[in-house]
Amino acid sequence: MSGAAVSGRFSSAPRLVQYRTAAGERRVGVAVDGDRIEELAGAGSVYDLAVAADASGRPLSAVVAGSERSAAADYQALVDERRLLPPIDHPDPARLIVSGTGLNHTGSALARDAMHGGPGSGGDANGDAGDGATDSIRMFRLGAAGGKPPAGRIGAAPEWFYKGDGRCIVPPEHELPLPGFAGDGGEEAEAAAVYLIGRGGRPRRIGFALGNEFADHVTERRNYLYLAHSKLRACAIGPELLLGPLPAHVEGRVRVRRGAAVLWQAAFQTGEANMTHSLANLEHHLFKYDLFRRAGDVHCHFLGAPVLSCADGIEPQAGDRFEIESPHFGRPLRNPLAARGEDRLISVEPL
Repeated sequence: MSGAAVSGRFSSAPRLVQYRTAAGERRVGVAVDGDRIEELAGAGSVYDLAVAADASGRPLSAVVAGSERSAAADYQALVDERRLLPPIDHPDPARLIVSGTGLNHTGSALARDAMHGGPGSGGDANGDAGDGATDSIRMFRLGAAGGKPPAGRIGAAPEWFYKGDGRCIVPPEHELPLPGFAGDGGEEAEAAAVYLIGRGGRPRRIGFALGNEFADHVTERRNYLYLAHSKLRACAIGPELLLGPLPAHVEGRVRVRRGAAVLWQAAFQTGEANMTHSLANLEHHLFKYDLFRRAGDVHCHFLGAPVLSCADGIEPQAGDRFEIESPHFGRPLRNPLAARGEDRLISVEPL
């Protein structure tokens, strides 16, 4: 099946791709269209480009625009031969922090509310905040009321969760592993924001990518306090990193394929126009913690899933393929679900 993007115009902003040559060497390129990537001469990683931009005081887009373009890569060959890399990584994966915000879209709030027997199982997210409202709906309403403060003001704190470090990010076209202890593994299609902590501990936004946050909704459904456990899974972003701002309104589609058939699909909308929190408010409440402002670190923060297949009773199986696409991000993000791993006891020995 072709890896071409959803119909519509690609964004005009630069979109960076990381990949390996047939000889295994790392490269960074600019996605010119759905078929061709122009290699940036001498660039081995987006991280190095971002660090250089921060050190020079120039915008990353200007560094990219001023870079010499060398050979062009065949995009489809990179897809077919699984040579794409995540569009951001770090030389030390432990210094790439992956996190996210849930309850930032009406669809996810209703799905989570229904998981825990709240009115969302048959109502809406705008009902009376009296007795019977779950914590999910209460958190969603906090964001709806105070998540987009005026410029220069601090708004309501969003939900925040830790996902893992750089080791949890799976390249496009590669399998999302399902641990033996998992209840399930379901897609969460969303945008992810990518940051470098620059000189002096200053957060610098690099850009945005499509993401599959991939979570364990069965574990989460057992008890709301298992939410943190349900998020400690693999994820995927890419294949392209959009430099510049995220459009206020982003449209896309997400599918679950089983063999040649589409098991489930849905349109989704994200971007600030469809979110309860502004990006500035999410960024403040992430980087207000000084432990997240260590110079040289990278952060990848998921902005919330507008739709979920689990809300429609879909139970993904090994070999199913998740596909997420949007014309703003070029090529689709595709990952199959791996077979369940072994559930084995982890024992600790005294030192």
